[in-house]
Amino acid sequence: MYYELLRAKIADGSAVCGVVGLGYVGLPLAVEMGNVDLAVLGLDVSKRVVNDLNAGKSHIKDIPSATVAKLRKSGRFEATTEMSRLAECDVISICVPTPLSKTKDPEMSYVIAATESVAATLRPGQLIVLESTTYPGTTRELMIPLLEARGLEVGSDIFLCFSPERVDPGNEKWHTKNTPKVIGGVTPHCVDLGAALYGKFIEKMVPVSSPEAAELTKLLENTFRMINIGLANEMAQICDRLGVDVWEVIDAAATKPFGYMRFTPGPGLGGHCIPLDPHYLAWKMRTLHYKTRMISVADEINSEMPAFWVRKVQDALNDRSVALKGAKVLVLGVAYKKDIDDMRESPALEIMDLLAQKGAAVSYHDPYCPKIVDDGHTPAGAVGESVPLTDELLRGVDAVMIVTDHSDIDYGRVQSLANVLVDTRAAARGSVRARGAEPAGVGG
Repeated sequence: MYYELLRAKIADGSAVCGVVGLGYVGLPLAVEMGNVDLAVLGLDVSKRVVNDLNAGKSHIKDIPSATVAKLRKSGRFEATTEMSRLAECDVISICVPTPLSKTKDPEMSYVIAATESVAATLRPGQLIVLESTTYPGTTRELMIPLLEARGLEVGSDIFLCFSPERVDPGNEKWHTKNTPKVIGGVTPHCVDLGAALYGKFIEKMVPVSSPEAAELTKLLENTFRMINIGLANEMAQICDRLGVDVWEVIDAAATKPFGYMRFTPGPGLGGHCIPLDPHYLAWKMRTLHYKTRMISVADEINSEMPAFWVRKVQDALNDRSVALKGAKVLVLGVAYKKDIDDMRESPALEIMDLLAQKGAAVSYHDPYCPKIVDDGHTPAGAVGESVPLTDELLRGVDAVMIVTDHSDIDYGRVQSLANVLVDTRAAARGSVRARGAEPAGVGG
């Protein structure tokens, strides 16, 4: 009975949608729901976020404030901190953080808190969808007991799915609407309801047989990337020892039209997915007495990269008879990838801290990140404010280090003015080669 009633609400567009967590995942999801005339209630623990959204102001770069303001004016979107209002929702999507502990174990407190909030107001006929990236088994082993404690049965009274987020901040081509959406339900009725709801505003749904399959799909995607980036980073270290330009090797390999996929080295892993997701899988497998060897090796290699590039700065300065201790080093870019303002897990922060520990006077420029504040996890040497990228600054520092290759920086200018340039992204490579100078990596 509850399945048919909710199916009818989804079909006629009268289902009220709740989104718990209004960050990089939840807010774009809420916007797409509102864009197809679904009523959306956004829930977040931050009063600032809620107040700004209700005033039509977005805190997410990929979502313009005008979009939020339009939805608010239409009456299709409201934000609140009152979790008791989850009772109003027919569908609840949970989009909360799943960080790692210091020992790289899953930190599930946000998911547990969100699920407990849902359970506190749970009523028959609700669909709950977890989108937070997590280890295989979370939906079934953690959420079902909390939800069924009120006497309602998943699959008949209430419905439960896992559908991993696939958000790529700053990607102008692929976004929530046109990125295929994987979804796995506890029962066939669960996955049918989830696919029907999400299919109203996402172009392609990919149903799978279980929540575990959906959970593992997301982990495979990012473990694949983490391991291949690790291979590219190891190749960078190999080429460094052999005196070969790693970018030339990668460019040449990429001309093969089959059997090769281009991955590039860099300063280390950053962001909310690739540095974290494989460790959920590694943790789960440790509980089953299995060691995920490729994840461990790739993690070791990728974790070495900030120190590797700091040594390159030190070596380049030594070549000019300048000590790193006391040297002025300018870091270009502190976001974890180009053209966004997200510094989560950014290797730039560790690089800045390592440079500071070695006695360097570190400054940074990033047009997207005007300030780095100490949030309790930020390395001490990385706290500060972005400085203007003037010619005087570029000439005045002892070394410039390109860590994040934002598009709106003139790297030819940087190359021409810097006393020493260490380029972790090959951003200045074209301008360097054009003048017949040293290939990217360490230039002088």
